[in-house]
Formats: sequence, structure tokens, C-alpha cells
Amino acid sequence: MLMNQMETALINSPPRRWLQRWYEVPWLRRLGGTLPADARVLEIGCGPGYGTRLILDQFGAAHVDALDLDPAMTARARRRLTKYGDRVRLHTGDAADLYTSIGATDAAYNAVFDFAIVHHIPAWRDAVAEIARVLRPGGKFYFDEVTARALARPTYRLMFDHPTDDRFTADQFRTELERHGLYVGDRWRAPIGGDYLIGVATRREVTRQP
Repeated sequence: MLMNQMETALINSPPRRWLQRWYEVPWLRRLGGTLPADARVLEIGCGPGYGTRLILDQFGAAHVDALDLDPAMTARARRRLTKYGDRVRLHTGDAADLYTSIGATDAAYNAVFDFAIVHHIPAWRDAVAEIARVLRPGGKFYFDEVTARALARPTYRLMFDHPTDDRFTADQFRTELERHGLYVGDRWRAPIGGDYLIGVATRREVTRQP
């Protein structure tokens, strides 16, 4: 679902950029490392493109497909990412249906990045399944997320709009990842009592549980 005006302003703000650069990216690099020199990457929920720039500059991605549901966000990202030329392709679409949105085929990417967007997707389990589908075996899913515990707090309920059904805890999110062959192991943290979740999962071939 689209963000409301208040959260859109927050996503476009200097504090959000600071948090991505100096907290989220160092943790994700510590947990999952950087990428191969020829890495092809997908970012879901790219927003204004600041995270995309960090994926290119800090993780060393060769090419990024960046997707957002909001066309105003992809337009803003396009302006920010002009200097990267054809290393970036921007798309407007739904992360729960990556084939329709961007034509993503099976095992197309070395990595997928999620800078706190899956909790905005009503069909978040479908999004996880799609992430697993488009990752190559051995590919990595870098994520930071907001859990049901945080979304139930009065500040979140008053300021932001989020899906109200089927929210996930940190453990439920990890369980769903591993159900689709995305192995987390000990490469995750759940700060602030489990309000948030940050980690890296690796795609492996397993038989999915029913």
C-alpha cells in the first residue's frame, strides 16, 4: 500500500538518509558482506533512490533494478540516479508480483534489498515468495523491517498507515523466509525488543513446507 503524506515526508528526509547510511548499511554489510563485481541486484520499495545509490556505492552492485509502487517516488529516484546511467533501471509496480511488474524471471538476481518495505505490502508472504523465486542459489536477501510489535505502538498508529491484517513478528518473518529456502541462521538482529529486524538470508534449494 502507498505511504501517507507524513511517512512520505519522512522517507524523503535527511534523518532517514542518515539512518540508512550510518546504521542500516553498516549492519547489513557486517552481516552479509558486499557483492560480486558483476552482481545484478533488485531493490523493492526504492523510494527516492537513496538506498539504490548505497547499493551501488557501498555494496558494489554492477546493476540495480529498483522498484516502487508510487510513481512519484520513482520519478524522484530517477533524478537522483541520473549519473549512474544504464546501471540502474527504475520501475513502478508491485513487489508481490515481480514478473508482471518488471518481467523478473526465476533466479535472475544475485541479491535483493528491502529497506523496510515488506511490512507495507498486504500480501507480504507473496512478496517473500517472489524474492525467493528471483534470487539465484547462493544469492542474498538483505532486509531491515518493522514488526507487528512496533506497528502496534500508538505513535505508529497515529502517524502512519499500514496494513492491519497478518502483520509479522521477527520470528514469523524469519520462519516465512526459511519456508521459501531463504536461510537466515545467526545473521540477524532484532533491536528495541523486537520492534525492528535486520539481517541477511541466503537462497538455498530446499523442499518448501506445505
